[in-house]
Amino acid sequence: MFIAAAAIAVSASAQPRTTITANKAGDNIYVGINGGAITSLKNNNPAKKSAFQAFTPEFGVRVGKNFTTVFGLAVEGNVYFNAHKKGCLLRGSKTFVQGLDVDLLGTANLMNLFAGYKGQPRFFEIYALGGFGWTHKFNAVEANPSNGGDVLYSPIGKVNGINSKVALDFALNLGETKAWQVYIEPALVYALQTWTDGDTDDKFQYDARKAGFSLKAGVNYKFGTSNGTHNFACEQLRDQAEIDALNAKINAAKSEADAAKADAAAKAAKIAELQKALNDCMNKPAPVVEKAKANLQPSVVFKQGKSVVERSQEANLEMIAKYMNNNKDAKIKISGYASPEGSAELNQKLSEKRAEACKNILVKKYKIAADRLETEGLGATDKLFDEVEFNRVALFNDVTK
Repeated sequence: MFIAAAAIAVSASAQPRTTITANKAGDNIYVGINGGAITSLKNNNPAKKSAFQAFTPEFGVRVGKNFTTVFGLAVEGNVYFNAHKKGCLLRGSKTFVQGLDVDLLGTANLMNLFAGYKGQPRFFEIYALGGFGWTHKFNAVEANPSNGGDVLYSPIGKVNGINSKVALDFALNLGETKAWQVYIEPALVYALQTWTDGDTDDKFQYDARKAGFSLKAGVNYKFGTSNGTHNFACEQLRDQAEIDALNAKINAAKSEADAAKADAAAKAAKIAELQKALNDCMNKPAPVVEKAKANLQPSVVFKQGKSVVERSQEANLEMIAKYMNNNKDAKIKISGYASPEGSAELNQKLSEKRAEACKNILVKKYKIAADRLETEGLGATDKLFDEVEFNRVALFNDVTK
């Protein structure tokens, strides 16, 4: 407990600036297998000169979780095989499977504890492990040396016990994502208390005579985590100036978004207004437009105060005659005009004579029926043309269209 408290203090001072991504319940879990051998530190078999002459093979399965970059918990189960006829660990056994134990172990990554975590595991790391467990031994026997030097073994039944374990793992992290870990583990396993068929035999104490030395190799696989890796990941930290700059960009983007929103609202209102105007226009009944009279070209221009058609203007009357010949049902109204000079009475008579002069030529020279021609004198005007002399004119309109 003292070592754990000191380790926590050292870890806190060693990594004050490291921020790790959130560790969810299913993150940083690993599973592994291991195998090796264990022997008693004290020679329990007088027939052997040394305890290291009788190793017991062992096989284990380990499941663990790292809660921080330094500390974690693991549950380990081990099976011990009886490789020697008379056994060697704690007490002998007459079965092939000599015993088993289940341990709850605390783990500490010493490299991260003292040197900090840099965002991914190092290639080489050292772990300290320690914890307690339950041990069961099948069909145990007890060695009783005789006076003649021979060793006799007496059955004592099933043996249960409480054990503790301390170990070091010398580990290599392999693979591009450091998902695999292989390690060599020397360990000491103490039998703190044992009992046989319900009777307590040994006291709860650390005693080298009840301890075993284990040496094994193992491999762990670390499952993927919520941060996208198989290990802890460091948060990307930013200084205050960078945060302020990002906030300024966010505020500017919000202002632009608000302006764009207002502009979009104004355009939407304008669209709605135009759409309403269009709908009103489409729903308005079409006005009845009286068809305008057809004004034929060309016209006949007269000299001032004259009602005689000049030879140069007869070609225009010929065009009117051709039109009427091509359109047998057409009827023409000839409208005579005078320019504003002179009295209104004189101009009225002059406009009438000009219309009659055009009709006479069409009837006599071009043989147009007189009943297809109508004349009128509209007096003086200055509204037809900007040039005053152009208002001394006769105009032709097809009244049948």
